[in-house]
Amino acid sequence: MKVLIAAGGTGGHIYPAIAIAKAISEYEDGAEIRFVGTDRGMEKTIVPNAGYQLETIRVKGFARKLSMDTIKSAKELVMGMLDAKRLIKNYDPDVVIGMGGYVCGPVLLIASRMRIPTIIHEQNAFPGATNKLLSRFVDKVAISFPEAKRYFRDKDKVFLSGNPVRKEFFETDKKSAREKFGFSEDDFVIVSAGGSLGAASINNGMLELIKDKKDHDKIRIIHITGKANYESFLEMLKQNSIDPDASPGIKVLPYSDHIYEIYSCADLVVSRAGAMSVAELSATGTPAVLIPYPYATDNHQEFNARSLTDDGGGILILDSDLKQDSGILKSTVDFLMENPEKLNNMKAAAAKKAIPQSDVIFYKEMKKIIRSGKDGR
Repeated sequence: MKVLIAAGGTGGHIYPAIAIAKAISEYEDGAEIRFVGTDRGMEKTIVPNAGYQLETIRVKGFARKLSMDTIKSAKELVMGMLDAKRLIKNYDPDVVIGMGGYVCGPVLLIASRMRIPTIIHEQNAFPGATNKLLSRFVDKVAISFPEAKRYFRDKDKVFLSGNPVRKEFFETDKKSAREKFGFSEDDFVIVSAGGSLGAASINNGMLELIKDKKDHDKIRIIHITGKANYESFLEMLKQNSIDPDASPGIKVLPYSDHIYEIYSCADLVVSRAGAMSVAELSATGTPAVLIPYPYATDNHQEFNARSLTDDGGGILILDSDLKQDSGILKSTVDFLMENPEKLNNMKAAAAKKAIPQSDVIFYKEMKKIIRSGKDGR
């Protein structure tokens, strides 16, 4: 079986694509998998490092307003269509998968025109414009949040797969995770993460929380600042006479490749609401205070957050509210610590949202469209 996966731009598109590629390799002996992206996105390093061949085409996103950039993007789209046609013709895949990013537009449109089985995956609760357009041409549409279905015209194509997350999120237990960090079972562990680049509003809110809790003998805080804000956050702590190296209850990290261990040991997580973050929190059954990134396209992070918080799996704080009052995060955490029953209910609700073996669900639907094939190919 030959598989072509289009994915690009951000890790939120690329990591689920790699998870699906691994599932295909696990269940399909001799599967040949190739990725297609651009030479500008994160895929340029992530995909080869994961052991997969990456092809690139010329394409970039459209500006929302008409400008010279829009005209240039349209020209690149035409070039991208030609690149995609050449690539697909030479590779001759049995199926083409779109996992998100501008690269999916030309690749999936050309594959559909060539009558090759096609399937797209929408990670967010509010679908992007590219996927809403592509849904009219592809054979199947995988969604990660049930709420996303209403935005697609052809409901019969849509199926719920969830967002593929690493198995470690489901398999890492709280006790072993805590032992790794030197935390005891009766510690209250708070984890905060603003994404790989960090979030200034979350950092400011966490500073207020750390100032208040730094001397508490049963509260442990792991704050992941993001690489861009690590040094500035350490300076903020220094200005407040706080040395994390001398405070056993405080750990400040720029980034972590083992976020599954950190989430697993937490009693509460403070986080942005990217699709992968929400899926990972559900997988570990961790209650969360979600602060959506306010500049996400179509405000999709707030839609993601509400999918969890509306069912009781978390609490929503808008970024604008946190900027106006950095103490709102501390007061929310205080409320949850004083109401353990509320926290336990949030934990159960978060776990109910998890979709184990999302990658396998996707693989099985993919096999169906390959078997059915298309007339005239």
